[in-house]
Amino acid sequence: MKLFNVYELFDIELVKAQGSYVWDKNGTRYLDLYGGHAVISIGHTHPHYVEKINEQLGKIAFYSNSIQIPVQQELASKLGALSGYPDYALFLTNSGAESNENALKLASFYNKRKKVIALKGAFHGRTEGAVVITDNPKIVAPINETENVIFIPFDDEIALEKHLSTGEICAVIAEGIQGVGGVFMPSVSFWQTARQLCDKYDTVLIADEVQSGYSRTGKFFAHQWAGIQADIITTAKGMGNGFPIGGVLISPKFKSTYGMLGTTFGGNHLACAAAVAVLDVIEKENLIANAGEVGEYWIKELRKIGAVREVRGKGLMIGVALEIPCKGVRNSLVKDYQIFTGSSADPNTIRLLPALNVGKAEIDFFNTKLDECLEKEWNR
Repeated sequence: MKLFNVYELFDIELVKAQGSYVWDKNGTRYLDLYGGHAVISIGHTHPHYVEKINEQLGKIAFYSNSIQIPVQQELASKLGALSGYPDYALFLTNSGAESNENALKLASFYNKRKKVIALKGAFHGRTEGAVVITDNPKIVAPINETENVIFIPFDDEIALEKHLSTGEICAVIAEGIQGVGGVFMPSVSFWQTARQLCDKYDTVLIADEVQSGYSRTGKFFAHQWAGIQADIITTAKGMGNGFPIGGVLISPKFKSTYGMLGTTFGGNHLACAAAVAVLDVIEKENLIANAGEVGEYWIKELRKIGAVREVRGKGLMIGVALEIPCKGVRNSLVKDYQIFTGSSADPNTIRLLPALNVGKAEIDFFNTKLDECLEKEWNR
């Protein structure tokens, strides 16, 4: 049997990782400034993370949600305190797409409506409900097509009110920062208007923080820069530092019933141990502040590079828009300079999503090499 060929791969096999660095099978070291789509939040193989998982593995790795799993409540308590949502409830999942699926279901259970507003450029996942609110027709199969989703222009408050005023909208969903879309952050005004209008029309406001959450922007969630609270917050990627886990933070206004939601693997012992370790490190090492401080420095320095047209984002979620397509630049960064970066739907934009404990030395190194790479590509 062969693998189903749906990924465009670098010809690299990684065998070791530590902090912000990874090594291939030939012993070549690479600087990882992408973290596998913002997954590596506290650095590869952090000692506390490894210890916590090993400790849990030696006790019990998995049992279903039919029994008491105290580490789930430990995770919920720590997450509530660190995120600023202590009075919310937590439902545990396995991925960002699954988190968004359950968020949409909760919203629809709440107000008995079907229609959802999403933003142009949105990416919310590839499963049944998540893919239809993702603005990419190429990944929407005929079975996924529905008339229940309305895509409005990014940051368009007038369009938002126009559709909400019909009283037919179940939920508004927006990413704290659009990642795949090219690193675009909704304005403070948009978030505040969305909060006011959702209250007015009894519509659920969902903040998709799957990529932009978990301290990446200098606050725990990116939407918190707007000073608002969402009704539901979805999370995943950085939550387990590589161990699959996701979550849905749920306002007290939603009432639970047995069987309303469910999952086999979500919230298993090992996943929760990994997620608790991540929160321990974020708190102990002050990684929220580090992400804000280092990110601000990085954005300022990136704007000094000649062939950089624009730098977007917040904290350590950065989009670098180039004057030329980024594919050749990214390939050169890997092949010639041993640096991993990410792409986006914008062919000119490089995505930077390093570990939250990345240092200025790594950033200065990258900036120097990016400048060299751009000069070479520009003259090619």
